[in-house]
Amino acid sequence: MPTYDYMCTECKLQFEVRHSIHAPNPDCLACGSSTEKLILSVPAMHGEMARGRDHAMRSLQPKAELAKHLHGPGCGCGNV
Repeated sequence: MPTYDYMCTECKLQFEVRHSIHAPNPDCLACGSSTEKLILSVPAMHGEMARGRDHAMRSLQPKAELAKHLHGPGCGCGNV
């Protein structure tokens, strides 16, 4: 069974519960109020998927040859 993270809508208590995917949200363990399911983080990626992610991130970095530009009046880039 999967583990889900919940937060109470009233007292803000955070807790984990293991139950089936179709089970309703449990009541708060402390005050009995309603709860909301939390999504805390994205899953880690390993192997081929991680290499693809790293390649995509590097492709977004500025290219050195494209960074050269003409310096006009008031350019402000500091590379005069």
